[in-house]
Amino acid sequence: MRCFIGLPLPPDIRAELSDLQAELRTGRPVAEENLHLTLAFLGDTELPALEALHDALSGIAFAPFDLRLAGLDMFGGRRPAVLFIRGDGGDALSRLHARVVTAIRAAGIDLRRERFRPHVTLARFRREMRAEESARLGDFLAAHGDAALAPFTVDGFTLYRSTLHPDGPVYERLADYPASA
Repeated sequence: MRCFIGLPLPPDIRAELSDLQAELRTGRPVAEENLHLTLAFLGDTELPALEALHDALSGIAFAPFDLRLAGLDMFGGRRPAVLFIRGDGGDALSRLHARVVTAIRAAGIDLRRERFRPHVTLARFRREMRAEESARLGDFLAAHGDAALAPFTVDGFTLYRSTLHPDGPVYERLADYPASA
């Protein structure tokens, strides 16, 4: 099962991001219902490991905290592949991420070591972008690069299953882990 752990976004935040995506005239936008902030991507994971992970994640205690989405950026360097909005949850988000990573490893799941860059993916792009697509993306970033949404409270995280389909992935909530305070 292809899985990841993420922070679900409130409906009003997803709607604001969807409105922002509507201004982008290039790329493949992420479906509004799929917008989230990834804490860890697990990839293909067997059921016994997921059961152990569920037990480990259930033991994570954290207080609700505020998260702010602000500032557009790109992954992919000279060949932009992903447009995203940065997530800032301060030390509380960093601590939650560290606890989730510890739980994943305690469950025996191999996790790639990479720096945590909290973000919500808004759109994906072909590696070989045509000149007019590149110009549209540049115009969009010039107009909306400093986009900022009102902070919202994170009161839990979710284990998701991701099933790939020709028209895009479908995410299914497998388990929710609420804040404890």
